[in-house]
Amino acid sequence: MEITASLVKELRERSGAGMMECKKALTENAGNIDAAMEYLRKTGLAKADKKAGRVAAEGRITLAQKGGKAVLVEVNSETDFVGKDENFVNFANAVAQIALDTGAADIEALKAAKYSDGSSTVEEARAALVGKVGENVQLRRLVRVDGSNTVAGYVHGGRIGVLVELTGGTEELARGIAMHVAAMNPPYAKPSEVPADFIAKEKEIELAKMTDKDKAKPAEILEKIISGKIAKIINEVTLTGQPYALNTDLTVEAVLKKEGADIVGFKRLAVGEGIEKVVEDYAAEVMKQAGLA
Repeated sequence: MEITASLVKELRERSGAGMMECKKALTENAGNIDAAMEYLRKTGLAKADKKAGRVAAEGRITLAQKGGKAVLVEVNSETDFVGKDENFVNFANAVAQIALDTGAADIEALKAAKYSDGSSTVEEARAALVGKVGENVQLRRLVRVDGSNTVAGYVHGGRIGVLVELTGGTEELARGIAMHVAAMNPPYAKPSEVPADFIAKEKEIELAKMTDKDKAKPAEILEKIISGKIAKIINEVTLTGQPYALNTDLTVEAVLKKEGADIVGFKRLAVGEGIEKVVEDYAAEVMKQAGLA
């Protein structure tokens, strides 16, 4: 069968693969476009497998939301350049929407879900993207909020994503709180979440920092001094105790009370956090190869 330009064009539109790859796939499969699609998927998976061991610590966080349901997905690439590539961005946005629509509870469930083209899974689409962008691409993390409370999400520059859930209040307030969490990264939402061992350790540190003169004070006074210092530390590490980023005259707790709301919780993702990145020292490598190091 003759491999016409229109046939190659149709396969390109369906697969997103390059012209030469499409022509080869059609040639290998006697012009059968469905068989050529399957061929491209299989070769894409092979390419993806070869790149799977590479560190992928760049990429983006994507958000999808509808009412009280919202989801964040982290999709990683090897370089920031690919993380901004149109094909990569479109894929990341699509998988966030699929995660929301399907109710996928984790990454494995998301990988098995049907991709937006209806003819492949998310995992197959990921493998095809690897072949297209030439880098390892990974679906790393997924967090979601699924309830009847006030929910909002915020993504800063594709690098940091936050979901916030409130009882009461408005979606606008929840989004403002999400912006605060993105900027300030509080470890805990409220004082009741701060672990007892953290508080005990901080008390130990504060006591060690005190002078002998302070330590000689009556026990009840010493306890008040230590308690005051711990209260300040707890405010620093909790969302509700921090000055609100959008109005630093008030704490987040004061803003919530003013709006008749309370924090249920938040989820925050930052691209690549926890991944050990490989830092290339190109100058040292050149010196070494030149026999100068």
